[in-house]
Amino acid sequence: MGSYLAGRNCVHVRVANVRKLRHSEPMLSDSQFLTRLDLVALAFFLLCWGVFSPGVIGRIISRPTLTSMMDGQRANWMRTMARRELRMVDTGIMSGLQQGTAFFASSCLLAIGGCFALFGSTDAFLEVLSEIPAPQIASRRAFEAKVFGLIGILSYGFFKFGWSYRLFNYCSILMGAVPSYRDDPALQPELDVAVRRATRMNVLAGRHFNEGLRAIFFALAYLGWFIGAWMLIATTVFIIFVEIRRQFFSAARDAVAE
Repeated sequence: MGSYLAGRNCVHVRVANVRKLRHSEPMLSDSQFLTRLDLVALAFFLLCWGVFSPGVIGRIISRPTLTSMMDGQRANWMRTMARRELRMVDTGIMSGLQQGTAFFASSCLLAIGGCFALFGSTDAFLEVLSEIPAPQIASRRAFEAKVFGLIGILSYGFFKFGWSYRLFNYCSILMGAVPSYRDDPALQPELDVAVRRATRMNVLAGRHFNEGLRAIFFALAYLGWFIGAWMLIATTVFIIFVEIRRQFFSAARDAVAE
């Protein structure tokens, strides 16, 4: 009985210390909601995401990226597939792409469910954040708004993965519709059209998959906002640095460029 009372006293002391710490640090009121620095950091985050996405596929920077070079390899794959009598290899590749897409779509759904669970433990999470040395502690309203933003990013990623999965299904059908390669010149135009159709669908499916992955990467950067606006800027810069290195200066890009 004595140990039980001692344990309860320790818990009460710890809670009191946490509350004292929270009151000793500046905390945003619900009327303030988000500071000007928060809005600047959020705008910087969205700008980096919005500029980087078209830049990866060559709409801004002329230097070929890993993604754009792989689009060319998808075209080579479709042309090679058209010359195979047995296409079991191509079927296996498509199955692997679909399974990977379904995995990430399911992961986004689980993460969205976890975000909704945060609403039931907002106070506990804010107490944890109060122990982190930060200029300001977010109000409950600001915290919930940030969680909704994270849900929006993950939902965007889920829809991208879901659409990519469907496009890969369509691509499988178009691949099955590609006629077998023959030396008959009269059938060559029909073969070329079928190959271009399957290639375009494959490239679109791959791009939507990449956009879904990018949403997950930027969701990781977004997590920094729960600590503070400056942390959001820092994590965004870090993610952009990692993505630029992978797309423009990685060993994987050099391997494809050979």
